[in-house]
Amino acid sequence: MEKQVVHDAGLFKITPLLHSDKEKIRRIIENTGVFNIYEINVALELIDSALARNEGDDYRIYCHRIENDVITGYICFGPIPMTQQCFDIYWIAVDTKMKRHHIGTKLLEFAESEIESEGGRKIFIDTSSTPPYEAARSLYAKSGYIPVATFEDFYRPGDDKIVFMKDLKKNSRLFCVSEFLSTCTNY
Repeated sequence: MEKQVVHDAGLFKITPLLHSDKEKIRRIIENTGVFNIYEINVALELIDSALARNEGDDYRIYCHRIENDVITGYICFGPIPMTQQCFDIYWIAVDTKMKRHHIGTKLLEFAESEIESEGGRKIFIDTSSTPPYEAARSLYAKSGYIPVATFEDFYRPGDDKIVFMKDLKKNSRLFCVSEFLSTCTNY
């Protein structure tokens, strides 16, 4: 299903992943400077799985595109096995040259809309507590996600896993964003 929207910088569209997109996405992920080699390899495995459309795989990957089919970001999400209508946002990355164009927000809103149209009720996003992930945590908070769990030293010593959640059936935006952001100073 192709989504097309007009925004102030011109025409963009969000489209399903194509085989020809893998290397473009790899460059975006690598150029963020945020992900380590293991994380990059996992992201690429999910892309391979989505492209192969393996039986039982529910990874949905969409790309944000601008003129001339240039990919400026992507998102990967899917249902959480053994839950009723709960979804994970597995990956979201934006071309560093396109930061501050709200592409991450547009991708997140697109995924939320898709998930809601499938009857999804809760969305979870896992992220790191380290400084390079501060922009991601801020995006999630501004988008109405609330931190529901922290796993100390999860990824490595000093790198906690923070789990954000948005309840699509309730108004998660009632959470005070400034209250959450003030708690991020320790990360």
